[in-house]
Amino acid sequence: MSVARHPRPPELENSSLDEIMDNYVALYTDRIPDWEAFEDAKIEGYKRAQHRYIGAGGSGKHSDPNAIPARAHTLSLMYVEPGQGNAAHTHEVEETFFVLKGLLDVFVEDPVGNRREKQLRQWDCIACPPGIIHGYENKSLEPVWFQVILGHGTPDTMGYSDQELFRHRKDHLNQGS
Repeated sequence: MSVARHPRPPELENSSLDEIMDNYVALYTDRIPDWEAFEDAKIEGYKRAQHRYIGAGGSGKHSDPNAIPARAHTLSLMYVEPGQGNAAHTHEVEETFFVLKGLLDVFVEDPVGNRREKQLRQWDCIACPPGIIHGYENKSLEPVWFQVILGHGTPDTMGYSDQELFRHRKDHLNQGS
């Protein structure tokens, strides 16, 4: 007989094993790439696809019926073609990029525009602390695939450094995105 050493959360106390498997397994074949997950993804140079696995990520889309319900973190798979990336931004929680395939140039910035960059390869990662301006670009000739993990189940929408993008982020959320 198996003994659970920790209690189930209240919402899962009476769940069957079938219900748990149905709600807490996310297959890649069921992921729908979202090319409009972020306000900046509409701009050439920032186009990318988010495949949500756990929660909604930092896109502000806190409702994705195809994703595993988020608890303590989110998990997405990002696909970024050469010459694309994302706008400099911050989060109120830690954000981690973990490269699965390809090359990803990541950066951190300070408020006066000083920037440091590093190229990540397969199996490399960066953990961006809360409030640190950061982002990435695919400067290679091949697509890059990487995981994005945000340290909260329902993180706030990314806070763009660019005033125009930041001003339009609420419009993005109001579009039903």
